[in-house]
Amino acid sequence: MSSSGKGQNLVKKKEDLLFAWKDALKNSRGKIEGVILEEFINFDYEFTLLTVRKDSGENIFCEPIGHQQYKGDYQCSWQPLEMNQSLINEAKKMTTRILDNLDGSGIYGVEFFVRGNEVIFSELSPRPHDTGMVTLISQNLNEFELHLRAFLNLPIPRILLLKPSATRVIISDKEYNNPSYTGINEALEIENTKVLIFGKPLSKKGRRMGVVLSSNDELDIARKNADKAAQKIKIVP
Repeated sequence: MSSSGKGQNLVKKKEDLLFAWKDALKNSRGKIEGVILEEFINFDYEFTLLTVRKDSGENIFCEPIGHQQYKGDYQCSWQPLEMNQSLINEAKKMTTRILDNLDGSGIYGVEFFVRGNEVIFSELSPRPHDTGMVTLISQNLNEFELHLRAFLNLPIPRILLLKPSATRVIISDKEYNNPSYTGINEALEIENTKVLIFGKPLSKKGRRMGVVLSSNDELDIARKNADKAAQKIKIVP
């Protein structure tokens, strides 16, 4: 069982299996007696297809969200993602099959790998998705609003992409109790940029402590601005 990459290992030889097994059990949530074994896939890129499942059984799809991970943990995301429409259509078909089987209203973060002209299902989160935080500035209805509207059976009008947008996480490099943050003023000087601090009481090396959101008419600029703003923010005791 993996949570944001915790307990996740790439096993390249038989001798590494026992360590990987013990590490997976140690870092799993709850009392788990088994682990998930996944095939290693060389892919070109990955993306999230945020999907809203209405109480009526209708599925509504957001524009694909590109994202990158490091050691199984989300690092940045952007919307829209330029990709072949046939691949998007295939991802929608797979998602519909899965959600027709699960049949629960709400938002789902459905992740896919793309390898050449092939779409490969990766995983599904039955809740607002970390990569989907970009929708807080990119869409007229963000993922949290969509989740609420879906399971409260409220109207969901057309989902519109307002402007190309991107995110970059704020990562801690040390462990602190009740950490503080510097550089937020400098980050907020960048045009069309927001900073969200998660308010976690403990920082750990590699832990996500917040996220930067940035938008622009040009996606490349939005991504660069998000990266630049996140680099300005430091976590201190």
